[in-house]
Amino acid sequence: MQLMGVAQNFEGNVENEKPEFWEAAFIDKQEMWGLEPARSAVMTSDFFVANSVRSALIPGFGYGRNATIFKAAGMTVTGIEISKTAIELARKHYGMEMTIHHGSVTDMPFDAGRYEGVFCCGLIHLLDSGQRAKLIRDCYDQLVDSGHMVFTAISKADPAFGKGKFLSADRYENSGGAKVYFYDRTSVHAAFDGAGLVEIAEVDEGRPIFLIKCRKG
Repeated sequence: MQLMGVAQNFEGNVENEKPEFWEAAFIDKQEMWGLEPARSAVMTSDFFVANSVRSALIPGFGYGRNATIFKAAGMTVTGIEISKTAIELARKHYGMEMTIHHGSVTDMPFDAGRYEGVFCCGLIHLLDSGQRAKLIRDCYDQLVDSGHMVFTAISKADPAFGKGKFLSADRYENSGGAKVYFYDRTSVHAAFDGAGLVEIAEVDEGRPIFLIKCRKG
């Protein structure tokens, strides 16, 4: 898989100490995933609406395609995005007059806000073990009591599992440089049980992913 194939297939940040990877990707490929929200974003928006969520934080904001479905449902959206070019694309396409923090999710929190919902799409599996744990903790800490957070994570059912350079248990580096941790239900429980895990769903996003729902309190 080539470098841009990584960007196209693994949405989010490849090792947050390398922001130049995603800046270069967005400069070259621009709207690499199209302008329609991901299926998981649509599902999460419906879930948030059903639970009366009015404010949402989106770490790994990209160029805003997933934010549109939350905005359309009347939610106030705040984003975190490592690529300045991606933020500029979001402003260009959607004219989004919202707060988008420019920086790495590993530097959360960026504000003292508390949100009723957090949606983190295609990001957590691209971090190392310490970063993954911190991201979950930081997102949970920014939820209001009874707030909801939803993560998507790549599954071991993906054909790429077990291929490339072995890094550690269930984590591999592919030829494009992406270091990917692959989840199964056991590892989802291990990571999220302490963060109010309420549901694990299997979703086809063109690749098999887990849609992981949590509730605070």
